Amino acid sequence: MEKQEILNSYKRQEDKILLAQVLDKIDFMNKSQKLENTNFLDMYQISLVETFLKKLNFDNYIFFGGFEEAERKMLIVYPEKYTIEMIEKNYNKLIKIVRIELSDEEKGKYSHRNYLGGIVKLGLKREKVGDILVFDDGADIVTINDFAEILVKELGTLTRFQNSKIESLELSDIRTLEIRVEEIKVIVPSLRLDNFVSDLARTSRNKAAEIIGQERVFVNGKNETKQSKQIKQGDIITIRGKGRFVIKEFSGTTRSGRTVVSVEKYV
Repeated sequence: MEKQEILNSYKRQEDKILLAQVLDKIDFMNKSQKLENTNFLDMYQISLVETFLKKLNFDNYIFFGGFEEAERKMLIVYPEKYTIEMIEKNYNKLIKIVRIELSDEEKGKYSHRNYLGGIVKLGLKREKVGDILVFDDGADIVTINDFAEILVKELGTLTRFQNSKIESLELSDIRTLEIRVEEIKVIVPSLRLDNFVSDLARTSRNKAAEIIGQERVFVNGKNETKQSKQIKQGDIITIRGKGRFVIKEFSGTTRSGRTVVSVEKYV
């Protein structure tokens, strides 16, 4: 199948635009024989692009978001001659960290929403920013290298950060979050995805179907829109806006035949 024919098989215009940009990056890379990268992609876009590249039988790519557990990642395409070690040496040229250090009076005051809200309020391009790691004393914001100084300057104009120290740092300076996990149990009538989304998002089956239809649900990193998809032990379900959940164990059944499931929720 030709590239244009593959592009035309996608209905959403925003998907076609993104995938056309990916094709451009591959062409630039082939001509220059150097790394090419996109802006940061969300989980839906990553899933979309990965499926697209598989259709093209293109293997010289990785997704990277600054640290192993990152949700937002850039696509990096590279020539055949590049080794993984050569690619990794370029990470510091692609990504920087913008660190916000809060004053003593503001420590513990802000959540992820406050930091992201500040970026949105300033009208800055969301695709230039990766994950935002929030700590009690501030945040580390992953960003495209050449966008770091702009972000430092603009964030400093916000009232909420007027007493904060804001600086651009190397990727190697990034602080890692301690991953905290809470074990919960859910009881589902069947192993369909919509049942899990309903329980994990604490909403109705109808609302769960709506969330799935809005392309907000991912299973093992792949966007999933099929409500009846069967969930297995070990699957990772991510519900955008609700969190990430690992299906640990099917631990029994109730008298009515429902399945009791042990789940790890990332908090």
